[in-house]
Formats: sequence, structure tokens, C-alpha cells
Amino acid sequence: MLELLIVVLLVLWLLGYFGPRRIPRIPQTGKLIHILLVIILVLIVIRVLS
Repeated sequence: MLELLIVVLLVLWLLGYFGPRRIPRIPQTGKLIHILLVIILVLIVIRVLS
């Protein structure tokens, strides 16, 4: 379950980072992208330690 959450957040982060360059209709959200990246890193650390 944790792996699925990590993958979904990673895909959302990639879409937010590369999406506006490829598809102009996707809004740029800088702060949200950084928050998603931090959440992904925390989840990966939790997964590695458990």
C-alpha cells in the first residue's frame, strides 16, 4: 500500500513538474510540487527503515 502511495505521489510530482512545459493547460504550482517531493522522500525513508 505504501509503495502505491509513493508511486502515485511521484507521478503527480512529475506531471506537475513536466506537465506545464508539454501541456500548457496544466497550471504551474511550484509550492505544491515541493511539498509532494518532501512527502515522497519521507515515505521512502519510512519504507526503507521498516
